[in-house]
Amino acid sequence: MVPGVTQEIRDRGGVAAARRLRPRRSRARRRSPGPVRRGANASAGRSEKSHAGLAAQRRRRGQPRISPSPCAGPHRQGLRRVKVNGVPHPAPVDPRRLLSDHLRHDLGLTGTHVGCEHGVCGCCTVLFDGAPIRSCLILAVQAEGHEVMTIEGLAVPDGPLHPVQQAFHECHGLQCGFCTPGFVLSVVGLLAEHPHPTPEQVDEGISGNLCRCTGYASIRRAVARAAELSKQ
Repeated sequence: MVPGVTQEIRDRGGVAAARRLRPRRSRARRRSPGPVRRGANASAGRSEKSHAGLAAQRRRRGQPRISPSPCAGPHRQGLRRVKVNGVPHPAPVDPRRLLSDHLRHDLGLTGTHVGCEHGVCGCCTVLFDGAPIRSCLILAVQAEGHEVMTIEGLAVPDGPLHPVQQAFHECHGLQCGFCTPGFVLSVVGLLAEHPHPTPEQVDEGISGNLCRCTGYASIRRAVARAAELSKQ
């Protein structure tokens, strides 16, 4: 029974009506003040001038905002170099730099395209000691003492195309071309392991590369044609 409600009101509307007619308490009474966070007023009271002064003081002290590379010191000297397309290059200084970024930004080899940066699309595929790898999943320092080949090093400058490149050209195995360098290098690695690949081996060899334009029929034909040209 709802207190403070007469029998007449209960008879006319029942309990629901009685609840609607019951006087409501103010929000001030119902709301609990709750705990006050420590330091909230102090943080709110800080002026922008004080923040700017602290930042300037830190900069004057020479404190960097980002911690320096742990391998940017003298102990990086004397390490093995990275051989890219047959040319030795100094080892990258930053141990956190991806191989794909090192190739593109440090060495200017922009034929290595970057798509998903998660090792899914295969656009950044390069040859690592002759085997296809995703350069976005390996650190540049891991390539020290190894040989990396990008799409720029596949054919001789001012010379004929590599058989795989020629096959992609003849069979129109590309459209926009963004994924093509990764496909070409994956096929080079495939033919090095299987000079006469079966259709199943072809599908497996290019399964790590995604093409959003042409599909894969013309690319499969290009792989078969590349195997023929490689015999010549």
